[in-house]
Amino acid sequence: MKKPIATFLLGAVVLTACSTGGTSAPPAGASTAGTVAWSACTDLVGPDGKQLTPGPGVECGKLPVPLDYTEPEGEKIDLALIRVKATGDRLGSLVFNFGGPGASGVDSLAMSASAFSKLGTRYDLVSFDPRGVDRSAGVTCGNEFAEMMASDADADQDALAKEFVQACRQESGKVLPHVGTVNAAKDLDLLRAALGDKQLNYLGFSYGTHLGAVYATHFPKNVGRFVLDSAFDPSVTYEERAVIQATGFDQALDAFAEDCVAQSCELGATPAAVVKTIEDFVEGLKTEPIKVGDRELTYWLGQLAVITPLYAKQSWPVLEQATAAALKGNATILLALADSYTGRRADGTYSTMMTSLQAINCADYAERPTSAQMAKINERVKKIFPVLSFDGVTSGGCEFWPVRGDDVARRIDATGSAPIVVVGGKGDPATPFRWATSLTEKLRTGVLVTYEGEGHGAYLTGDNCVMKTVDAYVIDGKVPAAGTTCGA
Repeated sequence: MKKPIATFLLGAVVLTACSTGGTSAPPAGASTAGTVAWSACTDLVGPDGKQLTPGPGVECGKLPVPLDYTEPEGEKIDLALIRVKATGDRLGSLVFNFGGPGASGVDSLAMSASAFSKLGTRYDLVSFDPRGVDRSAGVTCGNEFAEMMASDADADQDALAKEFVQACRQESGKVLPHVGTVNAAKDLDLLRAALGDKQLNYLGFSYGTHLGAVYATHFPKNVGRFVLDSAFDPSVTYEERAVIQATGFDQALDAFAEDCVAQSCELGATPAAVVKTIEDFVEGLKTEPIKVGDRELTYWLGQLAVITPLYAKQSWPVLEQATAAALKGNATILLALADSYTGRRADGTYSTMMTSLQAINCADYAERPTSAQMAKINERVKKIFPVLSFDGVTSGGCEFWPVRGDDVARRIDATGSAPIVVVGGKGDPATPFRWATSLTEKLRTGVLVTYEGEGHGAYLTGDNCVMKTVDAYVIDGKVPAAGTTCGA
């Protein structure tokens, strides 16, 4: 889970006519599913911003869906899709959402399909760019986001935020009222029907667990084999989300520091010294950003650079090496880490990752934190995890947003659905374990699987127990036993 500046750092952090007792029939007023014309993929993008060559069995397509679900036969937008065809005896389709909100599911699946090779023997692996993201009427806001991230910590953030919002309104005003997780869930049901599946089989990570939970709330009878990995509980308030995530990243930094020292660490002789080195380094960027070619590693970018490797234990060595190099004046790796988080490409352009995230978050929450509330939140965050504090920011990211949000997407109850497997990691910094337990309870049909290890996205750590448990459910329908726990 990933708003302007402060909320981007703490984030992931829509009107509907659907009732929570949805059935396999379309909701009242919804359009019927169209068909997908599949063809060769021509615009896949890798993490370096360069074009990807699709692997065998990979196809792309588009599905028209209503821009406004209150006018289902009115203007349409196209959802961009990708499919990796099953290599064995096909059971149906398995749809993925890789998180954000704002991540391109098309590019993500193209890059990660091999990680799901066993699932791919029995299912067509399918993903999509949700509405408001990238190829699916993606929200764009000019160069305002880039200018905000390049600004110094003393800049007038309220003024920058207002300029950013105005640019979003000018470029994407038509789609802004119609993004959000409830509408994305309606799109998901049209996708299910277009794929020819009676029920939706689904694997969602991080924000993808929110989308999956909303789908299950509105279409419980259409839930097939569902897995929600790195679960997010959307019922929490903005302040709760900020504090819980700060706690999660603080614990992850401590765990990194202990691991680093155990393997002879360049950043300090004790875990406490390592943590202090990193905190002091980020704080120093407020007054002394580091030149990297014709760019600078600013305070804001430095914060993102540090938290990015904390998402996965496999990338902890990169944090050590990159910080050690930056302390000697070379911040190239850290800037690249920040760019990977913000969706900046090699040519200096940006994906819609952060602008889409802003639009979707503001749609999904009625909350609009004031300057006074943000100051209070900042004080709490600073005491827990100083790296994520946001001095200089005086307002919440949605305060100036041109579209009112609502809380429909925060209400979860999947009563009547098939079992939904929820996977939570004890060492997950971005979606801490407490959210997995609370989301499981709210779903009513959830079955919790606990992963004892570090990182965000338990299945993607490669843990054999987690993978076997998930594969057994998705392929064979074997519901995990109550209390299933997988060690690190």
